[in-house]
Amino acid sequence: MMMSNHLNAEIFFPLAAALAFGLVLGIFYFTVLWRTLQRLSSTASSTRLLLISFIGRMAVVLAGFYFIMGTGHWERLAAALVGFVIMKMVFTHRLGVNKAV
Repeated sequence: MMMSNHLNAEIFFPLAAALAFGLVLGIFYFTVLWRTLQRLSSTASSTRLLLISFIGRMAVVLAGFYFIMGTGHWERLAAALVGFVIMKMVFTHRLGVNKAV
């Protein structure tokens, strides 16, 4: 049997959805991180704020990645991680790591 070189919908759509979900997880994670960092100077307990923010962000993102992967679909997890890293690069570029320098 000869294999087709076309990327069929059975493979493409779940991977595209996983990539999009990874982008959403990245938006969530880095937006909450940015807002947490902005609130550090105005809070009485910065350590508590950072810890609660970190635990919350990680819980949501890890649960999201687990949900995406489903029952052993590592390729979906990889696509979601690509989306997450893309959002990290977008946030880093938009907010600028060295803008204060």
